[in-house]
Amino acid sequence: MKKQGILNSDISRVLSYMGHTDRICIGDCGLPIPDEVERIDLSLKFGVPHFIDVLKEVGADMKIEKVILAEEIKNQNPKVLDEVLNFLKESETGFNIEVEYVPHTKLKELTNDCKAVVRTGETTPYANIILQAGCIFG
Repeated sequence: MKKQGILNSDISRVLSYMGHTDRICIGDCGLPIPDEVERIDLSLKFGVPHFIDVLKEVGADMKIEKVILAEEIKNQNPKVLDEVLNFLKESETGFNIEVEYVPHTKLKELTNDCKAVVRTGETTPYANIILQAGCIFG
């Protein structure tokens, strides 16, 4: 049995087979997930688990070089945006993670290229993020 790290076997499996520039999405409970993309559904009820809690666990187990957020998060959900940006600063000390903002419709299109979408119970608007894997060596 695993002693630390992500216990969810599906998330652990996806992260282990991701390579440099591959992507995974963490989304709120309303984000549409394309049929062709693996769905990892963690939602238990409205609000559980929180988006930021899932992001922190996945981010602790993944080398992130870039994140993609919806442009609308800036005005519609500044609290979650602040939590995301603080997490990124704390998780990669001395390493700059690129943050790209796109319209929410574009973010939904980009989920088509993700290895998986992790569905949380989050119910606040635009609490969705695409994480792009960095290279763990070099």
